[in-house]
Amino acid sequence: MHVAPPDPASDRPPYEQLRVQIARRAASGELAPGTRLPTVRALAAELHLAANTVARAYRELESDGVVVTEGRRGTSIAPSRVASSGQAGTAAASYAHTARRLGLGLEEAQDLVARAWPSGR
Repeated sequence: MHVAPPDPASDRPPYEQLRVQIARRAASGELAPGTRLPTVRALAAELHLAANTVARAYRELESDGVVVTEGRRGTSIAPSRVASSGQAGTAAASYAHTARRLGLGLEEAQDLVARAWPSGR
């Protein structure tokens, strides 16, 4: 599995860039459920990052349900990721319907989501 190194010019911290990259690839199906991720140390060495940076990205991904860590078996893309993507699509459709019913435009609806989104994600 190839992971692009974080962009040092980005305003996002390296762990967050890594988290977003893996989450997007999992959501798109590019990383199929069960795909094993490199060990923290191996990925840190490959990307020239501190092991703690990669470990934090993996912890955030696990907290988000994107990956599962099974001790010595390592970290892999969670099997339920496909279901989560479908659930997100259903929730988005429901929100869009409600927002239109309330008379909101697309930009207003997106702004509400942006304001509700936890910072740093």
